[in-house]
Amino acid sequence: MFEPSKPRYLTRGVDESISPELRVFMWAMIDNMPEPKDYLQVFKLYVVDGVQIVKHSSEQPEYEMLYVFPEMEEPVTAKVYVIDSEDYCTMLLAEEY
Repeated sequence: MFEPSKPRYLTRGVDESISPELRVFMWAMIDNMPEPKDYLQVFKLYVVDGVQIVKHSSEQPEYEMLYVFPEMEEPVTAKVYVIDSEDYCTMLLAEEY
């Protein structure tokens, strides 16, 4: 799952609302997580006192990590899914699912 050699796509919603830095970070977190990986990775992005928080999780196997970005220029609140559909991977906003 999520081999770096697979094509990776993102939706228009992600392109318009999530900074390139956060998108690259989320792909890197998937690449660096232990095997096995679930086909569905979930990122909850939220802001606490102006600080960007990213919660990365998956269900099977259960996985959860929390990341803090204290100096993000434009923090965002969003839920992002990253789906491995065997031939390619797609990053999309939850509301685009």
